Amino acid sequence: MSLAEEQAGIGGHVKGLAATLRKDNWWWEPLWTGLGFLAFALYANWAAYQGEHYFHENYLSPFYSPVLFTDLTAAGAAPVEHAWLGEWPPWLADLWPSFLPTSPAWLILAGPLLFRATCYYYRKFYYRSYFLSPPGCSVGGVPQKNYRGETFLLLVQNLHRYAWYIAVAYIVILGYDGWLSLWRDGELGFGVGSFILIVNPILLGMYTFGCHSCRHLVGGQTNQFSCGPIAKMRHGCWSSVTKLNERHMMWAWISMIWVGLTDVYVRLVSMGVITDFNTW
Repeated sequence: MSLAEEQAGIGGHVKGLAATLRKDNWWWEPLWTGLGFLAFALYANWAAYQGEHYFHENYLSPFYSPVLFTDLTAAGAAPVEHAWLGEWPPWLADLWPSFLPTSPAWLILAGPLLFRATCYYYRKFYYRSYFLSPPGCSVGGVPQKNYRGETFLLLVQNLHRYAWYIAVAYIVILGYDGWLSLWRDGELGFGVGSFILIVNPILLGMYTFGCHSCRHLVGGQTNQFSCGPIAKMRHGCWSSVTKLNERHMMWAWISMIWVGLTDVYVRLVSMGVITDFNTW
């Protein structure tokens, strides 16, 4: 028996941070997922902080949808008729922190952020990448002391099942944005931006409807799927969700990256950096 094996202790795990008997590049996944998500988070916050160039003609950035209030003094802002509650009200402006621009994004980002932050896959990756708890399977992590069960953050994680409904509502809203992207001044058409905005809720749907919460919703609390047409229908839904769930990580990353690229595209078109090729 080697020295490492002798130090492994119960279960064959080597004691110590990042200590392991594994010979593969186990650190690669937590590294690229940690850096990748950090890059997205930094860009999303930067984009939200701008408060401008999120709207162009009939294209709306998903970071700002739905627009609750609009600030017409901002360049590339949504028109009043596109804002659910009209112009930015004076009472809200008085309450607004002086260090933040009056960006509509700050009013709606909490919903999708809660769903992503409490997602089972995202928990796995950020526990590994950021908290090293543990950084990988059979890899030593940061020692845990005084574990007291599900308290504070772990209780917040349980909100995931409720945040799923919010995520579904956002898919409907973004789907409507995709529909509006086909219309400009009452004329039906199609542009590169239309394609990007229509694909966005589809990819988000693949991620959201492959969620463990959705899988439990359609197939949970059922002892068998063979009794009656309703049970068989639920089994069909459960099987479809399961297929998406098997690729949950892939859909999580593809949908997240596409959301960011959608904002980039709308922003660049609004700023006049690139031209949107369309049929109008």
